[in-house]
Amino acid sequence: MIDPREPIVTPVAVADLRPTQITVGMREVALKRQMIRSQDARKKTGAFLGKHMVPVVLGPKNRNYVTDHHHLARALLEEGVKDVLVTVISDLSALDKDAFLFVLDNRGWMHPFDENGRRRDYSAIPKTIGELIDDPYRSMAGELRRQGGFAKDTTPFSEFIWADFLRRRIDPDAVAKNFDKAMKEALTLAKGKDADYLPGWCGPTTD
Repeated sequence: MIDPREPIVTPVAVADLRPTQITVGMREVALKRQMIRSQDARKKTGAFLGKHMVPVVLGPKNRNYVTDHHHLARALLEEGVKDVLVTVISDLSALDKDAFLFVLDNRGWMHPFDENGRRRDYSAIPKTIGELIDDPYRSMAGELRRQGGFAKDTTPFSEFIWADFLRRRIDPDAVAKNFDKAMKEALTLAKGKDADYLPGWCGPTTD
């Protein structure tokens, strides 16, 4: 087990990173790409990456499994950035594949749900960052947080929890046809009592 007080930081090829989820919000990825493009060449390979380290768990064959910042990793890949700094939060490389995946799942380091919100077998998780599938509701959840619909929370995969909440209430055709209009509906829903169980909820209260 890695001591979290003494993180090990090392450069890793973005193409070699292993996801621990099936989807990302491609609108979120596009925003990350804009952020990367706004940096000059030196910052892309130096200070910028130093401030955006990707947390990983070492798995079988010493592969790096990403536990957060999948959107950043996908954006770096699409922008042609070859390497990223990773910080190892746990070394589980001694486990076999089945035991490793079980531990990831039970520690909240995995989100094996597809773009329809359905839980899938571990085998459905892509082998590479480039194979992650778009989930428009994950993009909605990210935008919802930026617009103050809910607060940033330490709950693992909290944006996906919000994405599933929105998925069950806003028609996918409405999201595809007019994202901005769908976001107005999402903001209203986020402030309602039906959402008060969700991580980071900041709706009205009588307390």
